[in-house]
Amino acid sequence: MPVTATVKVELLTRAGSRCEFCGADSDLDGFVVAPRDESAADSCVLLCGTCCVQLQTPKSLDVNHWRCLSDAVWNENRAVKVLAWRVLRCLKGQAWANELLEQIYLDEDLQEWASSAPLIAADDSSDEVSAKPTVDSNGAVLENGDAVCIIKDLNVKGTTFTAKRGTIVRNIRLTSNPEHVEGRVNGTVIVLKTCFLKKST
Repeated sequence: MPVTATVKVELLTRAGSRCEFCGADSDLDGFVVAPRDESAADSCVLLCGTCCVQLQTPKSLDVNHWRCLSDAVWNENRAVKVLAWRVLRCLKGQAWANELLEQIYLDEDLQEWASSAPLIAADDSSDEVSAKPTVDSNGAVLENGDAVCIIKDLNVKGTTFTAKRGTIVRNIRLTSNPEHVEGRVNGTVIVLKTCFLKKST
């Protein structure tokens, strides 16, 4: 959704005429962070053409390009933080992206905003994925905030520890993949396969 000329001028001033993600200084335009008001600059992010194109086709994200988020996550603008969080969620298979997600602090209002729309942009497969429920190894439906028990020792990629059988993981978060959930184990947020989990009461 295009922004107004007035909003674009505000964004250019705020960002010093540079992409608020990667720092590029050409082909810049405003990007509305749904579901906020496109007529307000604080609901938008100034992005270059490369960033915009990738956000509109999230399946083709260039992982290396988005390493620029290591700087963007510290931006004081709320819309930049929210959009950076959504992009990192799409890249959560990458260890560096998971580390950045752990470092981002979103207050309650920002977290609600960040979670209130698709990770980046809707595509033909998103409805199909979200329509399939996330279930544990016994077929019990899992929801955000549930607690689960790990039923098998799991080697965690990118870490030096093993997620032990019997470990209770509380306050899990669902992902765009119904076969995966996120949870904190040993102080680290990791992705867990639901086939190795059992819902805990």
